[in-house]
Amino acid sequence: MIGVNINGKDYDIPEDITVFDACKKLKINIPSLCYDDRLAPNLSCNLCVVEVEGQDNLLNSCSLKAKDSMKILTHSDKVIQKRKEALAEMLKSHSQECTDCHKSNVCKLKSYCKEYKIKSRGTKVKDRYPIDKSNPFYDIDPNKCILCGKCINVCRELQGRGCLEINEKGYISRKNNEDNMCESCGNCLDVCPTGAIKEAKFDEEFAEMAEFDSINEEEKKVKTTCSYCGVGCQLELLVKAGKVVEVKPVNVPPNNGLLCVKGKFGYKFINHPDRLKTPLIKKNGKFVEATWEEAYTLITDKAKEIKNKYGGSAFGGLSSARCTNEENYLFQKLIRAVFGTNNIDHCARL
Repeated sequence: MIGVNINGKDYDIPEDITVFDACKKLKINIPSLCYDDRLAPNLSCNLCVVEVEGQDNLLNSCSLKAKDSMKILTHSDKVIQKRKEALAEMLKSHSQECTDCHKSNVCKLKSYCKEYKIKSRGTKVKDRYPIDKSNPFYDIDPNKCILCGKCINVCRELQGRGCLEINEKGYISRKNNEDNMCESCGNCLDVCPTGAIKEAKFDEEFAEMAEFDSINEEEKKVKTTCSYCGVGCQLELLVKAGKVVEVKPVNVPPNNGLLCVKGKFGYKFINHPDRLKTPLIKKNGKFVEATWEEAYTLITDKAKEIKNKYGGSAFGGLSSARCTNEENYLFQKLIRAVFGTNNIDHCARL
């Protein structure tokens, strides 16, 4: 452990830790728009600057290693002024259409501007760059990009692809490189602190929620496990008006804040109108709704009839990789012990 002084108070902190991480552990809030503890420091937003005794210049706390006896000020007048200048610079080119932005309620840029009393320009900046809608799952709006670089780094360092870049015109775009094919994982979307990357077709869903007055309803967050494969990625479902409207990864094992395209975007079947909500029994050539008691009675009667006539080998069972291990265990037990056959399998295609 080493001893440091932060804002006039003495603390013991672990060795080999950055000032930013130390303050985070001590619940001393330092703003940042480009920091992610899974990524190498990017030093692009200049909001995490701190004042260190003996240093003429302000230093980025996200890359500054804490040293024994270091004296640090996180909210001095000099630091606050620098943060205000950095935020004001970002707003110069940022498209401030907050009312139509999907990140409006969770935008870190908007939140910091409010905290540091940075006022809007009052005039709308004309969109300078085209919105990239070439991906079926997400759109890129460079006009809302603050060039924090998080999307580029998460794609390169964590996803191992490197599909994004800041191009020669100075804005975020996809690379035209077949060797860096996008997997549509959506991890760039999840780390974006503004509305520069958004889920495709969000505008239509936003308008639909507004039409039915559900856009202002309180958002419910439900933690769950992804059902697509056996990895067990942890998800957070965002629910409004009884519908899942977005999926976010949880930064815990095994996925550590990352998802694949299925986990991130493959949720809309949940709200699909064709989903079965009650058992259906075919009568006179047509499926009609039935109660669970009617359905179970029919299954039991038919199963007994078939087994008595043809034996257990007439049955076959197909389970699903989307079920839990416990559910699959019970199903195979049912097929083997009750129906009397080993004809059981499951499709691993997800």
